[in-house]
Amino acid sequence: MTPGVLADLVLGVHAAFVLFVAVGGLLAVRWGWIVWAHLPCAAWGAWISLVGGVCPLTPLENRLRRQAGEAAYETTFLDRYVAPILYPDGLSREIQVGMGVAVLVLNAALYLWLWRRHVRKGSEADAAVVG
Repeated sequence: MTPGVLADLVLGVHAAFVLFVAVGGLLAVRWGWIVWAHLPCAAWGAWISLVGGVCPLTPLENRLRRQAGEAAYETTFLDRYVAPILYPDGLSREIQVGMGVAVLVLNAALYLWLWRRHVRKGSEADAAVVG
């Protein structure tokens, strides 16, 4: 594979990861086992947003783009691809922190709901065995 194709592949994986961080908890409603994959991904996504870090996939994509003779970008993945879609004027640090907090709050609420549902089902199963 050429570096340009590999860079596009990294971009696709990065986009899929960001999407999974954002909405992967919803998949756990249907497939409970996804919780074990989603929790560390959501924690990483929230952490990288909160501290203003750069995901390792960004420099990898940039290096591959340079090797392919393409222009690399000097910003983060969110600045380059997500911000133009969600925030046409750019992604400020405050918005980036807000996105990290939103990931934490939304997923905490979702997982609390799933946990309560699981506990309730367990109680109903125990009652059926005893009754």
